[in-house]
Amino acid sequence: MPFYDLKCKKCGEEFNIMAKMSDRDNKLITCLKCGSNELETLFRNINIIQSRKNSSTECPNIHKCNGCCGH
Repeated sequence: MPFYDLKCKKCGEEFNIMAKMSDRDNKLITCLKCGSNELETLFRNINIIQSRKNSSTECPNIHKCNGCCGH
C-alpha cells in the first residue's frame, strides 16, 4: 500500500497515511482532525521501499570495487 500526503480541504490539517489506492479514490480516508473526507493530495515525499539482496552474497566492499571483484 502506498503512503499519501494529504491536506483536508475543510480544516487545513496535513497528514501522511498509508492506504489502498481504492480507499483514496472512493473517499474512504478521513481527516484525522475533523473527520472530513474532502482531501487533496500533496506531492512532497517519494517513499520507495526496496528489498535488498542477502548481505552474505554481496561483496562487503561493493562501494569500492563496484562489483568487479566477482564476489
